[in-house]
Amino acid sequence: MTGELRSGAALLAELDARLGSWDAELAARYPGDPGTRQPVHTVYVPADRFDPNTVGEWGAQARQLLAEHAPDSGSLAAAAGVGTDLVEAVYARVVAKLHREPVEDLRVDFEDGYGTRSDDEEDTAAATAGATLALMLAAGDSPFSAGVRFKSLEAGTRRRGVRTLELVLGGLLAEGPLPDGFVLTLPKVTSPAQVAAMVGICERLEQVFGLPSGVLRFEIQVETPQAVIGPDGAVGVSRMIDVAAGRCTALHYGTYDYSAACGVAAAYQSMEHPAADYAKAVMQVAAAGTGVRLSDGSTNVVPVGDADHVRAAWRLHARLVRRSLERGYYQGWDLHPGHLPTRYLATYAFFRDALPQSAARLRGYVERVDSGVIDEPATAMALAGAIVRGLDCGAVDEAEVAELAGLNRGALELLARRRPG
Repeated sequence: MTGELRSGAALLAELDARLGSWDAELAARYPGDPGTRQPVHTVYVPADRFDPNTVGEWGAQARQLLAEHAPDSGSLAAAAGVGTDLVEAVYARVVAKLHREPVEDLRVDFEDGYGTRSDDEEDTAAATAGATLALMLAAGDSPFSAGVRFKSLEAGTRRRGVRTLELVLGGLLAEGPLPDGFVLTLPKVTSPAQVAAMVGICERLEQVFGLPSGVLRFEIQVETPQAVIGPDGAVGVSRMIDVAAGRCTALHYGTYDYSAACGVAAAYQSMEHPAADYAKAVMQVAAAGTGVRLSDGSTNVVPVGDADHVRAAWRLHARLVRRSLERGYYQGWDLHPGHLPTRYLATYAFFRDALPQSAARLRGYVERVDSGVIDEPATAMALAGAIVRGLDCGAVDEAEVAELAGLNRGALELLARRRPG
């Protein structure tokens, strides 16, 4: 800039002094996207059913179900209620994904899915799970990320939960250094005080095991009303992100615990109930710009039994996955191998359906030509971010993106404002 404002340099200096502290706080609290891949789902496996073959077995069961009930794109389109053209475009990709990487993110569950066992039984399972996780994450065909959900920090379970967590870490670290992609899940959070306590647990475990400070990070499961609106009327999850001191990676919605706590009758508990939508909208606003990711919950309707039930479960799951994606929730829970075909079907169809228009709009934005839509930088960021997500999960390929948008992955990540990983 040249020349001076008539109001004088003193005004600008005063503004810098007045707003400087907020500038620094804004940058610290809202750093933006962390620049890493986000898995499209989290698979929960009870600890007593987890072994080195779990991921391969899930993939094999999903492929078997697909072969039995939808051996081609037309039958899958009819079964899942998704457009024939879209399914035809992604069917081969879905099958390939079920061979190559059937599970993107896995959580060994010592909480609801595992239940209450004797201390000796859970001790043994925890140490074994840690060692198995280490070997699995070191393998070439492992999930992108994996970890453990331990029991909550509520009074009745906190001692058992912390013990399990320490034993899992001990078993894992006995096999080598902490692997990339290791994740902790903190369930049934009711207070920011529990999140602050979890930070203290992580600090202590880092000291005990000689880990670098800050390396242990965790997800917060939002499955209690107090996590959404606290007793003082404040937004609970916003305060939880704040007191997590940079260790919170994601907020995961818990469909059934939250619905039950809100008094929703069992027959109406679902990811699309108005109570669920309210909670997830609050989570979305609280997490926006913080770098904390979001995950939707699960459906407990699984595709097993006769053909009619399988098709009905697939239609429901595909619709719910698509609904979450349209609302900006790019991850969800899957509880059964039969959910994998429709997880990838709906996800791939979503990103491929959007690709032609998104690519054309990005090309017009970058090349400053008329694409029929006047896009602003924030919209370009969203367009590029969606394409990068499609690349991450295998819905689209770099070559076709480059042809349609005229941009390589590096350029897309710059437009998406991803921070370097």
